[in-house]
Amino acid sequence: MLPVASRLKAPADFTACFRGGARAAGETVVVHVRRPDPMNPPATTRVGFVVSKKVGNAVVRNRTKRRLRHIVAGLSSPFATDVVVRALPPAALAGPELVDDVTSAWQRAFRKAAPC
Repeated sequence: MLPVASRLKAPADFTACFRGGARAAGETVVVHVRRPDPMNPPATTRVGFVVSKKVGNAVVRNRTKRRLRHIVAGLSSPFATDVVVRALPPAALAGPELVDDVTSAWQRAFRKAAPC
């Protein structure tokens, strides 16, 4: 479980992350990383999750979100920023390869969003 301070909840924050960030996709997830503002850097990395109805019914979506939260809790970020992890329909059926896919997309997205 992610601490409250590490959760991204406001719709405006999700939109800013989608529009003003770098993205990296895998087969099961897309990771959006907001480029940090050099004048006002955030204190911690906040993470939000998007799991649409295309992934499955409510039970499947919630299970997928729990799995993603567990995976992301173990990942480190090179700098503090906002991150959105968007699940694609194959995420519901993914087994252990979900961990590798999320980790790979996470690292690639942070590399793209790295401050100059």
